[in-house]
Amino acid sequence: MKKTLLLFICLISYITQAQQIDSIAVALDIIRLSFDRAEIDSLKSSVQEEAQNYEAIRKMNLPNDLPFSLVFSPPLNKTKIPQKQENIDWDIDKKVELPTNQNDLAFYPVHQLAYLIKNKKISSLELTQIYLNRLKKYGHTLECVITLTDSLALAQAKKADEELKKGIYRGPLHGIPYGAKDLLAVEGYKTTWGAMPYKDQELAQTATVIKKLEEGGAVLVAKLTLGALAWGDVWYGGKTRNPWNLEEGSSGSSAGSASATVAGLVPFAIGSETWGSIVSPSTVCGATGLRPTFGRVSKHGAMALSWSMDKLGPICRNAVDCALVLEVIRGEDGLDASVQNYPFNYKSGTDVRKLRIGYLSEEFSKDKSNRKNDSTTIALLKSKGIQLIEKKLPSSIPVYSLSFILSAEAGAAFDELTRSNRDTLLVRQIKNAWPNVFRASRLIPAVEYIQANRLRHQLTTEFNDMMQDIDVLIAPSFSSQLLMSNLTGHPCVVLPNGSYAENKGGSITLLGNHFDEANILSFARYIQEITSFEEEHPSLFTN
Repeated sequence: MKKTLLLFICLISYITQAQQIDSIAVALDIIRLSFDRAEIDSLKSSVQEEAQNYEAIRKMNLPNDLPFSLVFSPPLNKTKIPQKQENIDWDIDKKVELPTNQNDLAFYPVHQLAYLIKNKKISSLELTQIYLNRLKKYGHTLECVITLTDSLALAQAKKADEELKKGIYRGPLHGIPYGAKDLLAVEGYKTTWGAMPYKDQELAQTATVIKKLEEGGAVLVAKLTLGALAWGDVWYGGKTRNPWNLEEGSSGSSAGSASATVAGLVPFAIGSETWGSIVSPSTVCGATGLRPTFGRVSKHGAMALSWSMDKLGPICRNAVDCALVLEVIRGEDGLDASVQNYPFNYKSGTDVRKLRIGYLSEEFSKDKSNRKNDSTTIALLKSKGIQLIEKKLPSSIPVYSLSFILSAEAGAAFDELTRSNRDTLLVRQIKNAWPNVFRASRLIPAVEYIQANRLRHQLTTEFNDMMQDIDVLIAPSFSSQLLMSNLTGHPCVVLPNGSYAENKGGSITLLGNHFDEANILSFARYIQEITSFEEEHPSLFTN
C-alpha cells in the first residue's frame, strides 16, 4: 500500500513537472523562442522563483502617479537647439475692437482677447461668464465637458481683474479662460481619465501645467473629455462630437479639447499626445495643435499612459496662440525628471524665407486621405518662393515593430486595473481597445522591450541626421512620421489646410528639431497668414 502511494505521488509529481515544462514551452513558442527539453527543465526553477518575485511586487501599492525610474532622454542634436534665452516680441495686435454681439468674442483668438483684457475693453469676469454660458449651452450637444469648474473660474477671473486694477499684468494669458483634458489633476475636482472605473476619482494634487497656467493668469473653466484612458473619443458618458458634423466623433484622445476649442466653448485647451492624440482631433475638428518636444513640458499631475512617450501641449485657434501657451507651460518643475530647460526663442517677425524647409515628397505621394489639400499647400508655398528640400524618413528600422513600447508601458500603468478585472467596466471592449491591449502586454518580454528602446535610440539619431540641414519638415499628418516622431520625441504643429465649411477639411504637419518649436510655429503662422482656414467656424455654434 505504501509503495503504491509512493508511486502515485511520484507519478503526480512527474506529471506536474511535465505540465510545467510543457507550459514553459508554450510560452516560449508564443514569444518565438525555441529551447530544447533539457534547457527548459533547467530553467524551470528559475521561472518559479521569478513568479514569486512578481507576486511580491503585485502586493505593493503602485499608484499611477508613481514615477518610472528609467527616464527617456532622446539623443539631441544640440547644434540645432538655442542655448540662450532671448526676449520675445509677440507682436500682439495693436488694436482690437469689441464686437457688437459679445457672443462673437467666443471665436476671437487668444492674442486678440489678450489685447481686450489688457486694455480693459472687457473684464476677465465678463469673458469667463461668456464661455461658461456657452459651455452650459453646448457642452451636452458636443458631449465634450466632464466637469465645469464654475466657482474656481469665477474666483480666478475676479483675481485677474483685481490684479489688473493694481497694475499687475501676468502676460498674454492674464484673465483668459481655458479648458483642460480631464487627465490633468486639479485638487478639489474629480479627475476621471474619461473612464468608468475612475469616474468618481479625486486626486489630492494639481498638475504642474495647471499651476503654471494659473501663475500666468489663465482661468480654468472646464475639465474636458478624453477617450477612456486616452484612446479615441468614447468616454464613460458618451462620444465627443465633431462640431462640424454632430453625426461624427471628434477623434481622440484629446477629443473634448479640440471639439470645445473649435466650437468656441473655450479660447484654448490643453491636450496630450502619446501617438496622435493632439494631431488626430485637431485634424478632425479643424484646430491648430502643438505637440511639444518630449521633455519640454512637465507631465506631473497628468495620468501616466506611457512614461517615455506622453507629451502635453495646447490646442488653439492658430499658431500664435500655441506659442503664447507654450511659453507659459514649458520648463522644469523639479517633479518630472524628463523635463529640460532649453530656451524658447519665438520671433513674431521671423523671415521664413531664411528658414530651410524640407518636405517628405514620397510620403505625400502615398497619402490619399488628404492628398488634394496637401498638394495645394505645397504648390502654394512654392508659388510664394519657398524653396523646398526633398527629404526621406529613416528606413533602416521597422518603426511599427517598436509600437509595443507604448503597450508595455500602458500595461504597467494600468496593471492593477487588469488584474482586478475592473477593466470590464470600460465602455469599449472590442479587440482594438485598452482592455485587450493591457492583457496582451503581459506577454511582452522585458528583453524585447529593452531591445526596442535601444533601437529607438538609433532611430532618433537617424531622424536627427535627416533634420540636420533643415529647420522645418513638412509632412502628411497621418504618414509613418506620426509614430516615428512620437517615438523620437520631436515636436510638431498640426494646422488646417482645407475648408471645413465646404466639407473639405484636413491638416498638414510641420515637424521641428528637438526644442525648436519656435521655427515650426513661425512657419505655421506664415502659412496661416496666406490662407484662411483657421478663420472658419462651425455654423451650429456661431449663435
